[in-house]
Amino acid sequence: QVQLEESGGGLVQAGGSLRLSCAASGRTFSTYAMGWFRQAPGKEREFVAAISRSGGVSYYADSVKGRFTISRDNGMNMVYLQTNSLKPEDAAVYYCAAGSIASQGTSRYDYWGQGTQVTVSS
Repeated sequence: QVQLEESGGGLVQAGGSLRLSCAASGRTFSTYAMGWFRQAPGKEREFVAAISRSGGVSYYADSVKGRFTISRDNGMNMVYLQTNSLKPEDAAVYYCAAGSIASQGTSRYDYWGQGTQVTVSS
C-alpha cells in the first residue's frame, strides 16, 4: 500500500508556472506507475500526465502537451508536475495517483492523494 500527499498548488497569474509535488510513503514506490489528474468544479476528473515506473516513458493529455512535464525521483519517493504557461482553464484540484501501469484511465490507479488546488487568474 502507498499513501500519497500532494503539495505546491496555489494562485498564479495566467502565463505563470507552478511545480506540483507528490510525496509517497512506503518502500515500494518504484513498483508503481504514477499519474496526475485534475478536476474542475462541475467537471469529471481528467487525465493530465502519467509516467512509467522507471520514469523512462511519459504520457500527456493533448491540452497540456508542451506546457507540463511529469517527472519522478524513485530515491526520494517523489513525483512532480511542472506546469508552465498556465491558462485559466488549467484551474482545478490536481491529484496524483499510483497504479500498476501508466494509463489515462482513472480506473487503472489504486491509490490517490487528497489533491492540491491550482487557481489561475486571467
